[in-house]
Amino acid sequence: MTSPLLSIRNLNVAYPTRGGIARILTGVDLAIEPGASVGLVGESGSGKSTLALALLGLLPGDADIHADSAVFDDFPDALSPENARRLRGGDIAMVFQDPMTALNPLFTIGTHLVDIQRRKFPKARRAELWARGERMLARVGVSDAGQRMRRYPHEFSGGMRQRVVIAMALLVKPKLLIADEPTTALDATIEAQVVDILHDLRSEFSAALLVVSHSFGLIAELCDTVIVMYAGTIVETGPVADVLRDPRHPYAKALLACEIEPLSAIESAEPLVTIPGTVPDPANRPDGCVFAERCPSRHDRCVVPPPFVSQGAGRGFSCWLGVSP
Repeated sequence: MTSPLLSIRNLNVAYPTRGGIARILTGVDLAIEPGASVGLVGESGSGKSTLALALLGLLPGDADIHADSAVFDDFPDALSPENARRLRGGDIAMVFQDPMTALNPLFTIGTHLVDIQRRKFPKARRAELWARGERMLARVGVSDAGQRMRRYPHEFSGGMRQRVVIAMALLVKPKLLIADEPTTALDATIEAQVVDILHDLRSEFSAALLVVSHSFGLIAELCDTVIVMYAGTIVETGPVADVLRDPRHPYAKALLACEIEPLSAIESAEPLVTIPGTVPDPANRPDGCVFAERCPSRHDRCVVPPPFVSQGAGRGFSCWLGVSP
């Protein structure tokens, strides 16, 4: 049995604020096998992007980051600033949500693609790195790649800029590719094209994939397993098909209903499905179940944090509904 590429136990991330300690991530466990495709799904404020940025060592300096263990490809203490710096841009690469802010407007696309490779291939000649960048740009679907290498980011459409960012990430041959909301700012047609590119490249480059999204639909297209996050905690995990077919946690059920029900609501002129309430303030988290105030199934035991109920085959959820009285 192979060891996980990434294994993290009991990750906690907090920030000092005027209102107290804001606990952004609490007790997060994460394991990603080599070549696996894992999705992180949840509302804004659920901690998805914080988890992704923690893996890259890109959280603000005042973040208090602690984990019982964090191992990447037998590399211990992977979340320490020094070790995260070593992994970032080489073994771990990221496709950021907004490609325009990820690209420097003063440099050509070719310069971006060459410079991103310098750390991984420090002794390579510029001509060699330029040629690799041009081939990768063509591989992700940018036509006239030779000419486009000399263009600037503002001369590209949003979909083309996203392709550039994907090319940059793949050029370093990462073992883990993180995609943070990779299709949020794109129209439906371009979104489908980017999904196809990520799907094809995943198998071609053999990198593990971690997709961060608020959409079950995108996770279903790109991932084998899904992790549902709420208020900085993991509330359900499992194979994507199983969770979509039979979500166990009330939050996962509500989140899925918000994507499926609007189609019928539009046809019948019914109100759109929503989850009442808001995500709790991380500086004032409830003592019991974090979802209890918004949960239609809450009961007396919810004043105590529920255990995580493991059901085998990667399935599990954190809710008292799965625990016998």
